Amino acid sequence: MAGPWKDAPYKDARGIVVTTTHTIEGRPIQDYLGIVTGEVIVGANLFRDLFANIRDIVGGRSGSYERILRDAREQAIQELQAECGSLGGNAVVGVDLDYEVIGDTGSMLMVSASGTAVRI
Repeated sequence: MAGPWKDAPYKDARGIVVTTTHTIEGRPIQDYLGIVTGEVIVGANLFRDLFANIRDIVGGRSGSYERILRDAREQAIQELQAECGSLGGNAVVGVDLDYEVIGDTGSMLMVSASGTAVRI
């Protein structure tokens, strides 16, 4: 594969490229296959603890919380790629990532990824 996107960080083993842009430079879109999504919901008790103890981490970063967010985001993108692949696509363009606290007590965090599956 040629092009600046050949080493895209969000390209899976099948070669499904994920990008927030609406085009992929040098690769015209052949077919638009539809909207695809990936959602991951994780327990957010850790986040409640984080906000309760914010004074303890002021000025520093929390590696464990960052890891949870990163893992949830990566899982949502993997689901997006799997749905794209099931439609016969090889790229997802216009990807949007959203983070929402859900549940009656705000005890869950949802990470969602959505975009348009295409064939390039």
